[in-house]
Amino acid sequence: MNPLTLLFLAFSLFLGTLTTLSSEHWMLAWLGLEINTLAIIPLMIKTHHPRAIEAAIKYFLVQTSTSATLLFSCTMIAWVTGQWSIIPHTDLTAVDLLTISLAMKLGIAPFHFWLPDVLQGITLPTGLILSTWQKIPPVVLLFQVAPNTNLNLLLTMALLSTIIGGWGGINQTQIRKLMAYSSIAHLGWMVAVVKLAPELAFFNFIIYLIITTAMFWTFHILDIKTIPDILLAWSKSPGLTALVLLMLLSLAGLPPLTGFLPKLVIAQKLISSHLTLFATAMLLTTLLSLFFYLRLVYTLAITMAPHPLFSLVPWKNPCRPRPTKTLAILITLSLFLAPAYPMISVFF
Repeated sequence: MNPLTLLFLAFSLFLGTLTTLSSEHWMLAWLGLEINTLAIIPLMIKTHHPRAIEAAIKYFLVQTSTSATLLFSCTMIAWVTGQWSIIPHTDLTAVDLLTISLAMKLGIAPFHFWLPDVLQGITLPTGLILSTWQKIPPVVLLFQVAPNTNLNLLLTMALLSTIIGGWGGINQTQIRKLMAYSSIAHLGWMVAVVKLAPELAFFNFIIYLIITTAMFWTFHILDIKTIPDILLAWSKSPGLTALVLLMLLSLAGLPPLTGFLPKLVIAQKLISSHLTLFATAMLLTTLLSLFFYLRLVYTLAITMAPHPLFSLVPWKNPCRPRPTKTLAILITLSLFLAPAYPMISVFF
């Protein structure tokens, strides 16, 4: 793709996100979401592969219907309240409809059906944008409407997300689909407390962005797309492969790694809000995700790919991207942020 075209699309992504984040009017927020949607579709189809075209069409159709639902709910709110302000001062059924449309944009269960197939059909760098940057505007809008949303609706979506995010990834062999189900599960934890404690939900989302960015970037450097690719990753970069193992454990939420922190503080908040049974159910569903993360760790650390005696092992390709200082910082934050928890906890 032409560098000027890439620059224009990157600027459009930034402009759409900035428009949504800075707007106080529903029409401007909707406009920013549409700019983001239209800007990423050329990035999705730049490989001209049939799977990429299919993924782009699925993404476009889902986002179009979601945007229509969002605009309809915003119009209902404006008709009842007489204002287009993003933060309504009344509890309306339209707010629940608005929350559902934002959940569909984010890929939160039970509106997750499009996310695994779309991520599977695009490249890892585009998947990184779709899993991180594209989720920022809908998440910000969800934070603003959550105080007026039905709590039972949010808790139902949260529990379904953790169940489907864990169950859907068990039989997957494609890394991008595994990351899609991981995204569904992590956003489920965020939705669980977005009304009870927005600061904890924001903390969970930041941790999700850090770990997901580090994982996608590392998979792109090592050219890992399937589980069999992991078997030979050690020959390309032994040190980075070892860090992938630790980042998978961090995604699983095992202590003392960074991924354990949001689950700990969210479970504490749910218990203190007299939702002990719900917190227990959320923690039990995490075991489903833990299973396929540990399966990847087992494949990465203990097994080796079967190959004949004189077969060639793929070595480091000088044409592949190399680790950068930014990636090193992201990996460090995704692994070793837990000791800073006493300092971070003062903000909760």
